[in-house]
Amino acid sequence: MTATAPADLLIRAAAVHTLVPGEPPRRAVAVTGGRITALSVAPDGLDALIGPATEVVDAPGSTVLPAFDDTHTHLILAGHSVHGVPVHRARDLAGFLGLIRERAAATPAGEWIRTTVNWQEVLLAEQRMPTTAELDAATAEHPVLVRRGAYNMVLNSAALRLAGITESTEAPPGGVIERDEHGRLTGRLINRAVEPVERVLPRPTLAERIEGLRAASADYAACGIGTVRDCLVPVEDLDVLDAARAEGALAVRVRALVSGFAARTPEQVDALLDRMDDWRAAGRDDDRLRLWGVKFGIDGGFEAAAVEEPYQGQPCYHGRLLWEPAELLAAVDRVVERGWRVGVHAWGDRGLRVLLDVFEQALKRRPGLPPGTLVVEHGGLARPGQRARAIALGIPVTVQHPLLHDGALTQQRAWGEERTAALFPLREWLDEGALITGGSDFPVGPYGAMVSVWGMTTRGTTAGVVGPEHAIGRAEAVALHTVNAARLTGESALRGSLRPGTFADLTLWPVDPLDCPVDALRELRPILTVVDGRTVHRM
Repeated sequence: MTATAPADLLIRAAAVHTLVPGEPPRRAVAVTGGRITALSVAPDGLDALIGPATEVVDAPGSTVLPAFDDTHTHLILAGHSVHGVPVHRARDLAGFLGLIRERAAATPAGEWIRTTVNWQEVLLAEQRMPTTAELDAATAEHPVLVRRGAYNMVLNSAALRLAGITESTEAPPGGVIERDEHGRLTGRLINRAVEPVERVLPRPTLAERIEGLRAASADYAACGIGTVRDCLVPVEDLDVLDAARAEGALAVRVRALVSGFAARTPEQVDALLDRMDDWRAAGRDDDRLRLWGVKFGIDGGFEAAAVEEPYQGQPCYHGRLLWEPAELLAAVDRVVERGWRVGVHAWGDRGLRVLLDVFEQALKRRPGLPPGTLVVEHGGLARPGQRARAIALGIPVTVQHPLLHDGALTQQRAWGEERTAALFPLREWLDEGALITGGSDFPVGPYGAMVSVWGMTTRGTTAGVVGPEHAIGRAEAVALHTVNAARLTGESALRGSLRPGTFADLTLWPVDPLDCPVDALRELRPILTVVDGRTVHRM
């Protein structure tokens, strides 16, 4: 593409890293109509494209990179959490409960109080969840929902009553209603036990949902993220995302995986796919919002992942498989038969082994599936033989160092230090030829372009440095969020690198992330984030 019309945006910088193989850095980049139109090795080489309406950003000490993808995150949860009590700022339970008490003082009696979801109890001084009794002491006049991630809750007594959970309530299959040593409720609900609470929570208005997504997506953009792959979208929330797009509230591109966690029977899977097919038939996909496929899970997380060797101190406990392999195979087959893709959560080595068995059978049933139809989400504890199988089958893997960063202490308690250090063997995956991509798994890990690059290159976590032998280089870490991410979503012709004709999705950084001091990466934020030629973040 040869640029002749005046540019909408022209950036002059110390370096423009295009990420095109073999191409040296440029010094200027021009954007017109939402596309990259020209690049130059000279900072003034595109000045002829400056017109009366051109925005010129002169940043001689700064660096341009493509905007980053977060290939496994939860924008919907981030939007829900925007107005929650900010317990992620607390350092101990007194501070945690004090924040809830403050919110209660400003909230009419009877209204629900909910927390943010991006916190870990092991990072509190007491290293535990609050209890129902402690939440009752903070407020007895409001139902309180303390939520950590998607599948862990603690409720006060008022919230338990509204959810219909009593001392005699039995946990559903795949769920835990926690009790203390005396058999009394602690208020904690895990996995499918959270479903009764979901049914009674008041629904925010559409306007509130849109504003939550507006704020959350803007914060992703402020961290250098231009595209999110949301891996747990309730099918009904596609309409919320659609409304947010219509109002210009999505600062980032969204690739949505519809949650298949509640679809356990063939009929339920078909009903989910029918709704997705209706979306596709209506032509609602575009470059800002695209329906990617379905998300399932083969096992649990830090304390319930399926592993070959038992959990530390629990010689009879090997975690949980959430599906019978034959049933998951049938579900996966139904999805790909309709032309959709599938991402499946697998954290433990046994979970990954079983999932690869399922994927291998799915590929035999459906030879010729397009690359990237079947994806491993996380693949945390990936042994050498499993890595070799995934690569031989052509299965991409999404990896998330921020998840390991926040969860290392919890995982060490469950598995011990050796297995925790073996999580996310990125060096080996790359050396062996895998397609891996980078993400955060927010709300378990923090989202952000450079906090992820920092983690993958240092292996720093809340438990210190773990598994340093698995670290990768900065250029490799950047590629996981850009070039590789675009390959995963099938958009390499449009995104992931900076070439004339590609989408104008780019970031401007105050220093060069490829050679600045490594410790500077952890807090590094972009000066600008541009998506589709539009500035969605400006420092």
